[in-house]
Amino acid sequence: MAGRGAGPEFVEALARGLDVLACFGPAARTMSLSEVAAAAGLARPTARRLLLTLTELGYVRSDGGGFALTPRVLDLGMAYVGSLGLWDVARPHLEELVARTGESSSMAQLDGSDIVYVARVSVPKLIALRVEIGTRFPAVQTSQGKVLLAAVPPEELAGVLAQPSRAGLPPYIGTTEEQLREELTGVRARGWALADEELAPGVRSVAVPVRDGTGAVRAAMNVTVHAAETSADRLLGEHLPLLLRTAGEVSADWARWQSRPHVELPRRDAGTA
Repeated sequence: MAGRGAGPEFVEALARGLDVLACFGPAARTMSLSEVAAAAGLARPTARRLLLTLTELGYVRSDGGGFALTPRVLDLGMAYVGSLGLWDVARPHLEELVARTGESSSMAQLDGSDIVYVARVSVPKLIALRVEIGTRFPAVQTSQGKVLLAAVPPEELAGVLAQPSRAGLPPYIGTTEEQLREELTGVRARGWALADEELAPGVRSVAVPVRDGTGAVRAAMNVTVHAAETSADRLLGEHLPLLLRTAGEVSADWARWQSRPHVELPRRDAGTA
């Protein structure tokens, strides 16, 4: 891959770093050092240095000897969300949900022990937390995080929770791991999670999973309200049914989008065309 630049200003090191990021995809979400080196056409020491640099910058994470992308590649032109097609699918549904509830709605994905916001339709509200694309919060303190953690295999949960949060918030001491596991069991059983002023005073939200074409939970969608304006009973009684239906529609549309008849052929070399 690298080594094809011809211009005098071509930066080979940058090209190699981008080659490493490009190695990952739907069929290679987690790769070993050897696999990355082979896919990028790099020597193992070079691939290792690039991966460690990308890990330090937050674009790649290391887990159990393998490497995977993080949602921080959103910073590189929203490539992460665009590669999934999720925003194009979800946007009209989110807008309709917000129009019906009068409350903000967001989608997030899990990155280590944090959630990262990847889509949002908002309305002006006097809520203390500012949320935008790329914002991250500790997963255990959010309804979306609980939904996403509930989808993590139980034997892997401790490892996920052990990863340091990069949200920049004080450590959360409100729930033990045993209590969290019990709560996540309930989330899996009922299909939704509530966070009642756990992230910040006045912030109340409910979230449900969004699934891909295989049925795997790939994101979580929420409705957020101000606790002084909307009770938990109203949130669950009025907004949750609409949220569940919307998430189901997004999941169904996403599954159809993923199964579209589309094949990408490898580029032919000009000399063999």
